[in-house]
Order: sequence, then C-alpha cells, then structure tokens
Amino acid sequence: MEGALERARVPAIVVDRTGIVRWANPAARRVIGEVEGRQVTSLLPPEDRRRGQEVFTRNLFGPPEGADDRGVLLNADGERIEAEVCAVPLESGGHVIGLFGQIIEVDEAAPLPPHPHLTPRQHDVLRLLEQGRSTAQIASELHISIETARNHIRRLFRALGVHSRLEAVAVARRDAAAAEPG
Repeated sequence: MEGALERARVPAIVVDRTGIVRWANPAARRVIGEVEGRQVTSLLPPEDRRRGQEVFTRNLFGPPEGADDRGVLLNADGERIEAEVCAVPLESGGHVIGLFGQIIEVDEAAPLPPHPHLTPRQHDVLRLLEQGRSTAQIASELHISIETARNHIRRLFRALGVHSRLEAVAVARRDAAAAEPG
C-alpha cells in the first residue's frame, strides 16, 4: 500500500500521535516541502498553530471516519496557501497511533496575511468572510455557536472600523497591500 501512496498524485502525510510528521509522499513534498521529523503545526503560520494543535487533537481522538478542515498552510517556500486537509485516525491493535492526511484542495492564491490589529480568531473569521462563508458556515467551521460567530464578526467590524462583510475584506486587503514591502 505504501508504494501506491508514494505514486499517488494527491499530497499525503502520516503524523504520529505526538504530532510529528513521519512520512510524506512526493506530491506532499512538492506542496509543503521536506517535512518528515517536523511538528505538524510547523506547517501552519504562527498565528494558526494553537488552533492547529486543537484540530490535530480533535482529529486524533475524533470520529473514525475523520474530518475535513480548511485553512492556511505554509508551502515549500514558506508562503501561505489555502488548503483543505482530510485527516483520518490510524489504528493498530485497537489504539490510535496517528493520523493519515491528504491535502485535497490547494488554492495557490495567497490568503490575506495576518492583520496587525486582529486577534487570531478574528483573522480566522476574516479569512472565512473572504471565502464568502455565511455566519452559520463560520460557526460550523470554527466549531463555535452561531451567536459566538456573530460576536466575532461584530468585533472584527469594530477592529477594522467597517460596517459590512465586503468592507471588512476590502479594508483588510488594502491594509495588507499597504504593509507589503516595495
């Protein structure tokens, strides 16, 4: 089976239960680089690592059918990419020994860099607003209640000084472009 996974054109990795990447196929190495021996959260931007650890733990002890998570990864060059990862627990002798993950969708367009005046959670909400997600979809994706999602959106608007979702994305893009060197 490992030989087939090596030849697969879909990026795939195996992470042990401590969070160390133990194997990556060539397709994964083309997207995220040489990652074997690294902590899985090192594949994420710094502001997403705490949430990434929570997602890893939830996937490790979650349902046997696994879960899909969308977020930002760092590619082989250290640049941000949007990706969807499908992770399923690996079992041996009735015990979960790690996760098998596939990167099933990669968007090469760079996501917004973190805004200096936003919390990591507000940045998560902004990223989802940029993708056109509804309040209910944001709540579902962040594993929070709809009311909590509404509160995060209101606080995001206040932090950016805006009154709409479209305006929030536009202001964040403007601020990101202004912060770029050169």
